[in-house]
Amino acid sequence: MSNEKNYIHPFDPVIDENSKVLILGSFPSFDSFKYSFYYANKNNAFWKILETIYNVKLNSTEDKTKLLKEKHIALWDVIKSCKRDSSLDSRLKDIKLNNIEKLLKDYPNICKIGCNGKKAYELFVKNFKTEKEVVYLQSTSSANARIKFDEKLKIYKEFLSE
Repeated sequence: MSNEKNYIHPFDPVIDENSKVLILGSFPSFDSFKYSFYYANKNNAFWKILETIYNVKLNSTEDKTKLLKEKHIALWDVIKSCKRDSSLDSRLKDIKLNNIEKLLKDYPNICKIGCNGKKAYELFVKNFKTEKEVVYLQSTSSANARIKFDEKLKIYKEFLSE
């Protein structure tokens, strides 16, 4: 018997009219649900990567949101709702997608989209058409342990460079 439950994405996108780059994940982890913000699993390298690139310390959700807005980075996820029994992307079922087309229409300054991980990239490319540059970014999840931190850092640094 499965412990799968239905989950609905709990957060709004972090975005404003000055956002130029959109980073899309797949769906929040259980830790992100618990702590009410993106990439909350302490083993996920996402925030450590941004801290390293921008030479800052991010101690709170407010610090993270402020950095994203200062650097014109928007953050959201491809999936609106799904069934799952773990935080692994491979365990997501009955996937329904967020309305990314509307987001891109509402925020025309977005010029580049980075997909954090294979699931986000595959879902985006399969379901959305855009003239904007779309880049596959290695997942920052600790489940993607075969790619070392320095390699992930290099990929994100290149993506975020203007």
